[in-house]
Amino acid sequence: MSTNVVQPEVASASQNSAGTATAFPRWQLVVLGALSLWIYWRTLAHLALQWWRDPNFSHGFLVPIFAAYIVWRKRDQLARSVPQPSWSGVAFLLAGIFMLLVGEMGAELFLARSSLLLLIAGLIILDLGWPFFRVVVFPWAFLLLMIPIPTIVFNKITFPLQLLASRLAAAVLPTLGVPVLREGNIINLSSIALEVAEACSGIRSLMSLLALAIMYGYLVDKRSWVRWTLAISAVPIAVFANAIRVIGTGLLVQYWDPEKAEGYFHESWGWLTFVLSLFLLYLLHAAIRWHRPEEAKAS
Repeated sequence: MSTNVVQPEVASASQNSAGTATAFPRWQLVVLGALSLWIYWRTLAHLALQWWRDPNFSHGFLVPIFAAYIVWRKRDQLARSVPQPSWSGVAFLLAGIFMLLVGEMGAELFLARSSLLLLIAGLIILDLGWPFFRVVVFPWAFLLLMIPIPTIVFNKITFPLQLLASRLAAAVLPTLGVPVLREGNIINLSSIALEVAEACSGIRSLMSLLALAIMYGYLVDKRSWVRWTLAISAVPIAVFANAIRVIGTGLLVQYWDPEKAEGYFHESWGWLTFVLSLFLLYLLHAAIRWHRPEEAKAS
């Protein structure tokens, strides 16, 4: 009878020891981590400085914090996983270092910064294995949102959004008694010409709203299709909210004071627009939960 009790314990102990034996010594992980930090310290410093100075990507501070929070929430699942180190992690490490070198030599910041994600993946797979990486693949992929998109891509996105916001505003303002003449992203009113600049295009709120939509969907709803819907909806919501901003500015010029379209009132529209975007995102989720109450309760 005692044999039956001892056997599971022996089997469990041998399984744990086998799992531990296959893992790399922790000192190797510490050395690799310190070496990686030494290699990337300048890249990370410039990245944090851009978050601080560029309002388009100020949400970057929240991204690694939220990713770390997700990993913390999965701590029990990670604790139950048995380390299965894989040498395939070396391929990720080499690919990351190669991307970093190419990015540094070509002055391509996005490539150099993105290589950090490959390095992180390589360290995880090399030391803990693919089962661990599959558990943290979502917070790992979410880190991509902390990296500012390349300038050429940013400009390609910004100008069409500027035109779209100006077209929506030019279509709505006449119905509100404001005559307009649109020339590209310039809206000519009776007393002033409004330029739908980069800040009014929606790109600033779009980048931040996309990150917050993913955070919100992950925290409040377990259904994958709802999370995807909320994330994708960030694009039309940002465009619509910034069109409202342009329309509001046009009304301000027409019925109050053209000078109010600049300065404090103009800057405050940015915050109001973002708050409106968050409210519209919440209303969308509320509509989904109302339309699918059974699924919402089941989740």
